[in-house]
Amino acid sequence: MIELRVWAPGRERVEAVLDGARADLEPSAGGWWSAVVDGGHGTRYRFSLDGGPPRPDPRSPSQPEGIDGPSAVVDHRRFAWTDAGWKGGHLPSAVLYELHVGTFSSAGTFDGAIGHLDHLVALGVDAVELLPVAEWGGARGWGYDGVLPYAPHHAYGGPDGLERFVDACHGRGLAVVLDVVYNHLGPAGNYLGEYGPYFTEKYRTPWGAAVNYDDAGSDEVRRFVLDNLRQWFVDYHIDGVRLDAVHAIHDEGAVHILEELAALAGEVAAATGRQRWVIAESDLNDPRLVRSAEAGGYGLDATWSDDFHHALHALLTGERDGYYAGFGSVAQLARALEGVYVFGRDYSPLRGRAHGRAVGELPRSRFVGYLQNHDQIGNRALGERTAALLTPGLLRVGAALVLLAPWVPMLFQGEEWGASTPWQYFTDHRDPALGTAVSEGRRREFGAFGWKPESVPDPQDPATFERSRLDWSELGDPGHAGILAWHRALIALRRARPELGDPNPAHTRVELSEADRWLVLWRGGTAVAANLATASQALPVAGAGAVLLCSAPQGARREGDTVVVPGEAVAVLAQG
Repeated sequence: MIELRVWAPGRERVEAVLDGARADLEPSAGGWWSAVVDGGHGTRYRFSLDGGPPRPDPRSPSQPEGIDGPSAVVDHRRFAWTDAGWKGGHLPSAVLYELHVGTFSSAGTFDGAIGHLDHLVALGVDAVELLPVAEWGGARGWGYDGVLPYAPHHAYGGPDGLERFVDACHGRGLAVVLDVVYNHLGPAGNYLGEYGPYFTEKYRTPWGAAVNYDDAGSDEVRRFVLDNLRQWFVDYHIDGVRLDAVHAIHDEGAVHILEELAALAGEVAAATGRQRWVIAESDLNDPRLVRSAEAGGYGLDATWSDDFHHALHALLTGERDGYYAGFGSVAQLARALEGVYVFGRDYSPLRGRAHGRAVGELPRSRFVGYLQNHDQIGNRALGERTAALLTPGLLRVGAALVLLAPWVPMLFQGEEWGASTPWQYFTDHRDPALGTAVSEGRRREFGAFGWKPESVPDPQDPATFERSRLDWSELGDPGHAGILAWHRALIALRRARPELGDPNPAHTRVELSEADRWLVLWRGGTAVAANLATASQALPVAGAGAVLLCSAPQGARREGDTVVVPGEAVAVLAQG
């Protein structure tokens, strides 16, 4: 026997639809309905509201046939976990690796991804960060159009596949972070509004009405999200979550939903003896996200730093369009390295106003830095990776400035070997009208920037997805193998020298020359001397000693209080 429960306030009748039969649910306080019916693990069911068409359970744990099929009961006690000895990860000392299940392996499944975990262990990363896996329409997609937040995507392997993946990661010493989307739901299969006030017109977002966190009926909506987070932590042993675009989460209540999410993570960590992380994506440059609740913040563990990415990308590539407007100088990169945000209550040309707030003395381990991520690649018209935009020399410089910086570094899948495959925007909407609208919208968007519509890949074309799949055979190519060796060496050096993991901002400083295009990043007694110019230059490194690493084949050499670094190269020196 199983109990089916659903929140559907304001409805006069709710029925469970099981194999064509119907069973009435009984109402209870707060708009909840429930019934005990025959069944067990795998039982398929839907709900009918006031005699309407059967719909999936908003809290469906599994959708074996996709968003419009029946929900399926999942008994998590069936899975035999082997990670009892796993003690959890340590975020401040971690190196993250962002991974999209559908394109990471040829199989495009959780099990397919397991086959490449040993590569990640050899690379030296500590945690994999999965793009969203909650059920969305079709088989292909980035995952940000999810509509059933509790159900791991059926095309990836569903609940069993995710449990196997997490267990395999823990067995190899890898933590697992899951990207979750609590700011909107996708356009196809989104039936939550039929069940209750999950959305509010009080605010507008890029996706329409906002998720209802503070309007009438919001208590159960908040519980829906908090219970979802608890599911990932408890049922799937997930170590942390990355919250998508929290600037689109609107909550004017005295206790913000982000603060509640952080508090829940702390409760689960205390109860299980394993750390649980909550990491945010935000474009607000607001350090309150990671300040403690006692200090007036939300208490999240970390937040992504797009300012560092923009400063580094614009400087290395020379691009100044779109959100790279206002970036591109060596001084701005230095400011990001020392202070995290380039715009910490400074005038932003893109916004036409002052933007952000200085982070002060916050530990830099509360920020995540990167040269690439899914957004920064995939939101380009052709989805070019940085390897397609930079010389091999500058690519190595960029890697060093990410992996030896004071925050938590993150790589995007394939970045470690300079993968030649693009990462493009792909969808699999089964509604022809929606698919056409997405394809035409994508072409209009980039047409405004001067792209010919026919040159912009069609998101609905399966070939767009296939182009984005990693080509693991590239590891046999000497050029790609050399870039991989460089990333491995940088991560190993970060592990070997404690000052490279020191988050204290007082122990990081930068010297630079705007005119000569160089900078020296000092991390305690370790110097990272980066020459962005094409010709060799002598960079000041007074107090440094031996050269530990150099990205150029000819190496770097000390000359008194300087180090001669080849053009478009970086040298790392130990304390003298």
